[in-house]
Amino acid sequence: MSGFRVGKWLALAAAGFAAVVGQAQAQGGPPEVRLAWAGGPRVWVLGQIDGAFEQAFGTKVKWVQFASGADVLSLFAAREIDIARFGSSPAAAGIARKLPIEVIGVPEIIATSERLIAREGIQGVRGLEGRTVAYPANSTAQYAFEVAVKHSGADRRKIKTLALKPAEIVAAWKRGDIDAAYVWGPFTQQMEASGGKEIFATKDLQKHKVLVFNNFVVRKEFADRHPELVARFLRVAQDKVDQYKKDPEGAVQAIARHLDIPADTVRSTLGGLEYPSLQEQLTPAFIGDAQTKGQSLITQAYKDSAEFLASIGEVRPREIPASYRPFINTTYLQRAAAGR
Repeated sequence: MSGFRVGKWLALAAAGFAAVVGQAQAQGGPPEVRLAWAGGPRVWVLGQIDGAFEQAFGTKVKWVQFASGADVLSLFAAREIDIARFGSSPAAAGIARKLPIEVIGVPEIIATSERLIAREGIQGVRGLEGRTVAYPANSTAQYAFEVAVKHSGADRRKIKTLALKPAEIVAAWKRGDIDAAYVWGPFTQQMEASGGKEIFATKDLQKHKVLVFNNFVVRKEFADRHPELVARFLRVAQDKVDQYKKDPEGAVQAIARHLDIPADTVRSTLGGLEYPSLQEQLTPAFIGDAQTKGQSLITQAYKDSAEFLASIGEVRPREIPASYRPFINTTYLQRAAAGR
């Protein structure tokens, strides 16, 4: 295809998309939907690459990057984002602090995508006594680290910890300021490339019946105004999971090119997550539906996370709701699963 024809096609496509956006806004749709993402390799990035979210919404998408769960909570508080994908423990903390947000899905169960990387000579979690360990503040990695220490029998008082952003963790590691860190990819792989080794992974907590996961969370005001967009968001996210499962290597290569990072890093990170389908999420083994969510594993996991955060001073015990059931809205998940 000649440069002229390509340019003409792009111009027509842009004009067509602009018309869709204009029509959506005329019908009361938002001028843009703001999605918060961590900037790393995750399956839903495929929707950033091919514009699937824009096509589903009929409007523009603004991708707002963050470094940790604490950042997401600040963005929600400032009403600067509409939907976010981030960890379960900061979501539990945000709900306890009365942020006007709702959980709408659990797209990823964390297995080996978040790991504890340590220097040579450190044997297991108990070997961290007398050492300095870093993690991103108010994150699933921090939560997993604290629970891992508890179950290991290590003396927590003998472990010095630092709350750093992921990129800061890598810099501190290379300077020799820290002995270990609990974080996610691609930062784990960067530490391993500089002499680190894995001594623990979040999947290891499952034998203790501890579930750590990433959730989709929406700003409640946005969901109340645009419920159809929330359901479409979940549908597209599932489509991208299906795309990844159908052609894992094709998805890996596309994301690696898009983010300009090694394919091995993408492959390791994506492979370190478990992806329950929309239908699976609606079972009590995950979120449950409107009738069963009160007794689901995910609902209980939020309560467990909040109580643990209270034990280490991250939230006040009196802030923790009696149940997280009212803050999990399965309506959009049910609509997306039904194709509506």
